[in-house]
Amino acid sequence: MPASPIRLFDTYNRFRDLNFSRVSDELPVVTQYLYSFPSELKAQDGYLAVRGFLKSYSNNEATFNSYRTHVERLLLWSLLIAKKPLLELRRHDCENFLEFCLQPRPEWVGPVVKSRFTRVGGRKAAETDTYIINEKWRPFNIKIDKQIRKVAAENSKNLDDIAYKMSAGSMGQVFAVCGSFFQYTIDEGLTTEANPIRAVKQKSNFKQRNTVMNSGKALTPLQWNYVIETAEVMAQEEPRHERTLFIVATLFSLYLRVSDLVGRDNWKPTMGSFEFDGENWWFNVVGKGNKAAKISVRDEYIEDYLKRYRATLSLPPLPSHKESTPLVRTVRGRAGLSDRYIRALIQLVFDKSLQRMKDEGQTDLEMDKLRSTSLHWLRHTAATFDAPFRDIKDLQADRRHESMSTTQNTYYNLLDQKRAKSVKGLGIKDRG
Repeated sequence: MPASPIRLFDTYNRFRDLNFSRVSDELPVVTQYLYSFPSELKAQDGYLAVRGFLKSYSNNEATFNSYRTHVERLLLWSLLIAKKPLLELRRHDCENFLEFCLQPRPEWVGPVVKSRFTRVGGRKAAETDTYIINEKWRPFNIKIDKQIRKVAAENSKNLDDIAYKMSAGSMGQVFAVCGSFFQYTIDEGLTTEANPIRAVKQKSNFKQRNTVMNSGKALTPLQWNYVIETAEVMAQEEPRHERTLFIVATLFSLYLRVSDLVGRDNWKPTMGSFEFDGENWWFNVVGKGNKAAKISVRDEYIEDYLKRYRATLSLPPLPSHKESTPLVRTVRGRAGLSDRYIRALIQLVFDKSLQRMKDEGQTDLEMDKLRSTSLHWLRHTAATFDAPFRDIKDLQADRRHESMSTTQNTYYNLLDQKRAKSVKGLGIKDRG
């Protein structure tokens, strides 16, 4: 019987290529692993139940990846820790699983790795290639904060071991995903027992642990000025970075996610996504959940960044109606850039901005947030800057928040600012 967990489910694209009428198409390393468990654990039945559940969510890659993480852990835990068939777990078993998620065994925790399995073969994938497990993979991952890594690198220090801590948000996902899985097994007639996750008592005991207040993921005005100015300097020094400057300005100005630039299966952003109604410019987008929306566009963005970028492409200053030119494209003119490539470009701008701040004598306190920032911070930074000058309903619409309370709680924290100012100037001594 195996002693260690391995990855059971492959990448999104290869999972979708499986023949779901049989198990023989699975990777041999997976089938061998499953068959090595005692028959009373019914490892194959548990695997097929999870596979069927994931198949029902295989129309969306992000959802599939998230769900795979949690149900894969559950299956492995049932086989290796509980030593009980997955479909025979009960409420107390699930409570033990939730406790395990909060504090997994050290051998179940490791660094984030990119590949689920390692291909053995030539440079191009072929049917004769074989796959072996990635020995570095673990069911639970520790992601060291970018800020901590950068400070350690700057001071040539090794990172100390960091204990695994599951966030309250992740624990909420465990409840939701595993609860959905067990409901699926009931609906499919795989079990007649009650949903053991939904029977868990005192859910708050799990969900409220390890909760910390998140600091706002927004740059300071000084840091943002360095970022946009650095992108402008890069564009002046090397023409190919005109595209980099355009991407930075677009993400910030339109409050975009990276997926809004990359596009989706049923929609790709083009210059024709910009629309002029005779008075105002709008950007039409298909966002999360395939929801169409339009975002109001500020004048400075049109004049200083959109026109500038279009000039470098030898295009007229302003987009035409239904223009098919890709919004961003490769240096060689091919349509579209990958999510990973865009993130790498933005990280390059952040790194160069940080170096400029150091070279110009800015303090550690002034540079601090820039060490941990990521592409998504541009969206939050713009909304944070704009909130004092925009009606909450307008910002909610352009941010595409379903609930106004989300916009209110994130960007209109005037009571917090007032509370902080009320104590800021109060002394400690000589209060008589």
